[in-house]
Amino acid sequence: MEENSLNSQVDAVAQLIIGSKKVIFFTGAGISTESGIPDFRSPGGIWENFNPGDFTYQKFTSNAETRRIWWQLFRERGFSSEIRPNAAHHAIAELERMGKLTAVITQNIDNLHQMAGVPEDKVLELHGNIKWTRCLNCGRLHSYDNIMTRLEAGEKVPGCTKCGGILKPSIVFFGEMLSGALFDRAFDFACQADLLIVVGSTLIVYPAAQIPLAALESGTKLVIINLSSTPLDSRAYLVIKTKAGRAMTRIIERLR
Repeated sequence: MEENSLNSQVDAVAQLIIGSKKVIFFTGAGISTESGIPDFRSPGGIWENFNPGDFTYQKFTSNAETRRIWWQLFRERGFSSEIRPNAAHHAIAELERMGKLTAVITQNIDNLHQMAGVPEDKVLELHGNIKWTRCLNCGRLHSYDNIMTRLEAGEKVPGCTKCGGILKPSIVFFGEMLSGALFDRAFDFACQADLLIVVGSTLIVYPAAQIPLAALESGTKLVIINLSSTPLDSRAYLVIKTKAGRAMTRIIERLR
């Protein structure tokens, strides 16, 4: 993207934020790739080597071998403690400190928005959060660090330390319903916003992608910051095709 073109687009977004009372961010995998977290669908991603259909909620809960393979992947490709929020996460957190952020609706499970400083109650995680694992029998929570330590010590399929039940990461698996209450809350936030800024999402994963579409149809201005095209590009107020960190850093610089 040419520098002059980016500068004019960034100026436009900054003015939209200044003129908006309710600003919502909708984030996807593309915001976290700059922190070193691979997009599952990109070259080299997990789904290049594994079939997503083998990791459904139904198979995980009913098949011990599926659970063994999942926990092996968890150990091998888990989120390193060295993974930190990047410039885009920090920029969104700074908007919150400026009083210009109503909420972040995210498809990500990596906890990076909270690590950057966005308050927990302003982050709506549509697909859950990897930092916790829940027992499907008694409901006890086990931390990411606890589970990783057990896996590194040789456990193949960790069970609940309280009741021995099946442990499942607190993320939404294929074939598993999203939280209805959470989805409805995100839906309402987006549709009541003045401005919805999509960062790092191709807007093809449903039902999450229904939210920006519904916001658009409710009269919310839509800005999309993403390297590749999305189905809503032609209807967006503005589309910026560059890296999330580059765009968000420039936007914050204009607002300071």
